[in-house]
Amino acid sequence: MRVLITSDLFDSTINGVVTSVKNLEQELIEQGHEVKILTVSDQYASYKKGNVYYMKSVPAKIYPDIRIPVSKCTDYIKELIEWKPDVVHSQCEFFSFGYAKKIVKATQAVFIHTYHTLYEQYTEYVPIGKTLSRAALGKWMKVRLRNVDTVIAPTRKVECALLEYGMENEIQVIPSGIQIDRFFKKADKQMTKQLKAQYGISQEKTVLLSLGRLGFEKRIDELLYGMKALLSKRQDILLLIVGGGPARESLELLAKQIGIEEAVRFTGMVAPEEVENYYKLGDIFTCASTSETQGLTYIEAMASGLPLVCRKDPCLYGVLEEGGNGYSYESIEQFAAGIEKLLEEKSRFEKARQYSRKIAEGYGTKEFGKRVESCYEKVVLERECEKNESVVICKEQTGRLKKWSGACHGYARRIS
Repeated sequence: MRVLITSDLFDSTINGVVTSVKNLEQELIEQGHEVKILTVSDQYASYKKGNVYYMKSVPAKIYPDIRIPVSKCTDYIKELIEWKPDVVHSQCEFFSFGYAKKIVKATQAVFIHTYHTLYEQYTEYVPIGKTLSRAALGKWMKVRLRNVDTVIAPTRKVECALLEYGMENEIQVIPSGIQIDRFFKKADKQMTKQLKAQYGISQEKTVLLSLGRLGFEKRIDELLYGMKALLSKRQDILLLIVGGGPARESLELLAKQIGIEEAVRFTGMVAPEEVENYYKLGDIFTCASTSETQGLTYIEAMASGLPLVCRKDPCLYGVLEEGGNGYSYESIEQFAAGIEKLLEEKSRFEKARQYSRKIAEGYGTKEFGKRVESCYEKVVLERECEKNESVVICKEQTGRLKKWSGACHGYARRIS
């Protein structure tokens, strides 16, 4: 099959959407499909690089890392239409989605969309965001996606949200996958030693790791308060916050204000190819976000052998087994208690590490790619069946019309 993937983000940043798109591209190519990407450029220029088409853009002030395309890219769109994709798979509901719709309309390709983001968690970034209700967002999204053949939801949490929106499209739940082997591999001891020295982390410290974009919706301030509670009981812990984003400055200020700056390290943004090295610095993975639709960092952390202590959220269903590979929490006290439970017995901690790896095995990119491919094949087959059924109906109607016409002609001859 020829598959066109459209996304507002591809190279300019690293997040769950980008990781999912890149992994899907790789798996589809390995399965023998032709794949092209249409995305927003990170500069004021349109260009093509390999199988990726970049649309000229300018920075958007509404949200960090987002850029707005300012070109119709007529030549590129024409080229992609002439390529005649069998499937157009959109990954974002905004800028690139419009291009996807245009190409689908011109080619009659199957239209698939993956719903990655629950936007009610991000309204603070939009000037009128605070006045937008969940119902209004749902109504807009229902209209926006009305012509999509199938919507892919990465978790049951997202499926439930889409159903609450009143979405009438077919919905398939397909969790995004990660490159398991990349995180399963043993740590490079020299690299780990070097990074610990770089960030001033002593070998005796138990490292709580938070990794991801530092957005206000990620609630990382909660982890800082959790650290303060832990430090009142023990001094052998350190919080390592990996990632960059708009909330970094305020988080650093908060750490100073509550007197825990010596027990917290901020690395800033790290290169995507180096992420697995940072997981190896951690002992326990922590996350306070409730804005995740799936949370690939959970899976990456588990594949790296880290137990989890995360705020309770529906996206953790099937990922965090309470008391098995970690603990969920709903208060600062529960957060501290979860960390304490994991650390009080070495055997419990080791069992949690092994259990995390075992669960992560079910989230590989190959399984992800196969399930998405099956989704494509199902919708393509349904489309073909609809066409064939229409042909049969058309032939039957034509046959009836001929009989009716013949009967009328005979009747006309009889009465003349």
